[in-house]
Amino acid sequence: MSQLLHTMIRVGNLERSIAFYTEVLGMKLLRTSENPEYKYSLAFVGYGEESTGQAVVELTYNWGTDKYDLGTGFGHLAIGDEDIYARCAAIAAAGGKVTRAPGPVAGGTTEIAFVEDPDGYKIEFIQMKSATQGLG
Repeated sequence: MSQLLHTMIRVGNLERSIAFYTEVLGMKLLRTSENPEYKYSLAFVGYGEESTGQAVVELTYNWGTDKYDLGTGFGHLAIGDEDIYARCAAIAAAGGKVTRAPGPVAGGTTEIAFVEDPDGYKIEFIQMKSATQGLG
């Protein structure tokens, strides 16, 4: 049996990203590590412990790199939430950037919203009642 463990994204400022994912999105900082020989630091954040089967986000900071070209291959992280309307209001109140207000997806009934992290990564919030049904 296999399971999704984590998604890694490169960030330009580790402390800023940890603050966003923990203080704005409400995740927990699970663990950190540094590798001075290869000049990088890692932080793992998530809503639950990895030992319980929760997938997490690995934030990778390569020392001396403060910005990345996000390219066109990466789409977004998706997070299910019981109330995306309240979540987006809280994110905006905390200084986060809501790039698509909560509401039904075009041509469907699934309710979604998008926010952007400090490095420009897109994060989709999906109303939990329809999170496992796919868009539509």
